[in-house]
Amino acid sequence: MSTLDPGARRAILDAVQALEGEAVAALERLVRCPSTLGNEASALEEMAQNYAALGLAPQRVATRPEALQDHPGFSPPLVSYEGRDNVVATHQPRERKGRSLVLQGHVDVVPVGAEDLWTSPPFEPVVTGGRMYGRGAADMKAGCISNVLAFKALSMAGLQPAAEVQFHSVIEEECTGNGALACMMAMPKCDAVIIPETGVSFDTVYAAEVGAIWAWVTVTGRPTHVRDMHAGVNAIEAAYLISQRFKEYEMAMNRAENIHAAFHGVNHPVNINFGTVQGGEWNSSVPTRAKIGLRVGVMLGRSAAQVKAEIEALVAEIATNEKLRGSQVKLEFQGFMAEACQFDQKEPIVQLVRNTFADVAGHELREVAIPALTDGRFFTLYQGTPVACFGPESDSVHGIDESVNLASFHATTRTIALSMAEWCGVESKA
Repeated sequence: MSTLDPGARRAILDAVQALEGEAVAALERLVRCPSTLGNEASALEEMAQNYAALGLAPQRVATRPEALQDHPGFSPPLVSYEGRDNVVATHQPRERKGRSLVLQGHVDVVPVGAEDLWTSPPFEPVVTGGRMYGRGAADMKAGCISNVLAFKALSMAGLQPAAEVQFHSVIEEECTGNGALACMMAMPKCDAVIIPETGVSFDTVYAAEVGAIWAWVTVTGRPTHVRDMHAGVNAIEAAYLISQRFKEYEMAMNRAENIHAAFHGVNHPVNINFGTVQGGEWNSSVPTRAKIGLRVGVMLGRSAAQVKAEIEALVAEIATNEKLRGSQVKLEFQGFMAEACQFDQKEPIVQLVRNTFADVAGHELREVAIPALTDGRFFTLYQGTPVACFGPESDSVHGIDESVNLASFHATTRTIALSMAEWCGVESKA
């Protein structure tokens, strides 16, 4: 049962509607920031300006591996953190009466892939058919802007939260999560977290997610001229043998007895992806070296440490294969070393978000267990803070012509605005 005054509720909803054009323009600006790994500075600055426009003071939170490396949620970084500090901002009420809240979003995006396959340039957002197209439009820049515009809607309605509200704009959700970890460690603990992460092909609320490990296997073979190829060891062919063995492991991990109950009904939840490959020097030479980058899923109920040990054992076993005799096999871990996580759907913040969305959108969020992961795990696993992770309908996330449904985007904003007002309470704007 809502405790929010009906007049205040109506004023907030009217404000969100009045801000829809501004929301789309703000999302376009953020999508234009090509915030791939190591290039997030422009998007972080854009979010800092968004926070400042709300009357909040943006602050930078550095990601320092030396300060985080002993934390169980830390993942080995891929690149330097210099010039890529996360951005946070905090609203403080005049009188603290309600429950505090974190509104978090990640600004980093994955590479665009083959740009020539895109209908329009990936960092030039296009709105057509009620959707916005562009890399990161769905994952998750729409959510970042919903956080900002939800707060602005309260302000336009003459209100502000009667509790602390933290805004976190973080990096590296797509490869380590270290940005979110740094912000969680740097900021005071709040009573709940909302992360408007992208949905799938429908409006989504996340109930569970897998963990992930990034591993890199390098094979150094024995190069020869192609005329003597049988005297050499082809590093690329050796890498292929390794990939086949990992696929056998993947099949075993997807057997029914290895799947947590939260993922029952999810087709093939444990995925091993060969995301990158480098190798060879010359078409007429047996290649010296090949390197493959893997993403290995971690099923709920298993630990990242367990799966890491299994990867190590698997690579050690492969290295003894007769076909690899005379080669060297090296295993490294950089990027995700992330645990699986379950989000309790009975938590008050989750129930509030689900009920509010159903009310403002006219249909319910669909509960899913995903074979992917979010930054929500940090708050749940390491801080004991409940997380409502939900988001707008999207298409082709991490693919070509990524897009977000704008009506769903606006429904997400309405949901956050009303949930924030309900959770935190409201007071008249200072």
